[in-house]
Amino acid sequence: MADADEEIMDAIYRALCEHGYAELTMQRIADHTDKSKATLHYHYDTKEDLLQAFLEHVADWYESEIVVDSADPETRLRSVVSTVFDRAEEDRGEYPTALLEIKAQAPYNEAYRERLRTLDERFRRTVAEAVRDGIDEGVFADADPHGVARFVATATNGGHTREVALGEDPAETRTLVETYLESTLGIDFDGEGET
Repeated sequence: MADADEEIMDAIYRALCEHGYAELTMQRIADHTDKSKATLHYHYDTKEDLLQAFLEHVADWYESEIVVDSADPETRLRSVVSTVFDRAEEDRGEYPTALLEIKAQAPYNEAYRERLRTLDERFRRTVAEAVRDGIDEGVFADADPHGVARFVATATNGGHTREVALGEDPAETRTLVETYLESTLGIDFDGEGET
């Protein structure tokens, strides 16, 4: 069902962009695929189950896009920044709003909260490991890897909220994150070695 899953995840993405979280239904998701609503219910009992699977899909996508297998910690860290902000600059439509709507449901939906927590933990772990490796190799200035990871995750999430609520360009948050990493770790985002 791998291809079917990918098609369903794409349908959720398109339905979220078009209708937002509040107006999202199983039928509207089915309308964006060649599957029936009954077929969706066969694989996923509820809209919430579909959205949990979608959040896991988003987490897997980010992990697959980030160059985590590179031996070079700077390449890995640059990959994190590029993956997050290149995607944010591409998805300036309704998707960021729909994703924020899902995040807003987390205080009331334990399953969403757990999926979002897992995504956050994966993201922070990836950043912290790259920072730790860079410090160990003498590539980065000494810093607290977990503190750096927390700042990057917090700034990224805050930037997402500012984009949706205030119309702020994701490039502003990218500049903030890059400036922080430059001053904290000594990376030159304007120099060579960019991914």
